[in-house]
Amino acid sequence: MEMKIAAEALAALALEGRLAVFRLLVQAGPEGVKAGDIALALGAPASTLSANLAVLSHAGLIEGRREGRSIRYSARYEQMRALIAFLLEDCCNGAPEICVPLMEIASRAACCESSRKPVQ
Repeated sequence: MEMKIAAEALAALALEGRLAVFRLLVQAGPEGVKAGDIALALGAPASTLSANLAVLSHAGLIEGRREGRSIRYSARYEQMRALIAFLLEDCCNGAPEICVPLMEIASRAACCESSRKPVQ
């Protein structure tokens, strides 16, 4: 991952509301969540949610797909993994005891991706 792309993704996650949206979508799994349901779950005004979804989408962290009159959003797990890998690249300069626990957490998260139940 290029530095510019990583910086854009991190900037997109730097606002509490956007981070909440992203975490909700990560928890929902590949099926994703309809925009209206995201708003209800987070208590977000439509205009704020729309702006947050646009920023996250532009950063490549989420994607939307039309379903009739609504849009269902889901996390882009491959982009999330690439960002995490970028952050841990060349980790700890020879001190694996620092980064091994982080890698174990990342491994547990990856194994659960397909088994999560979608939030409806």
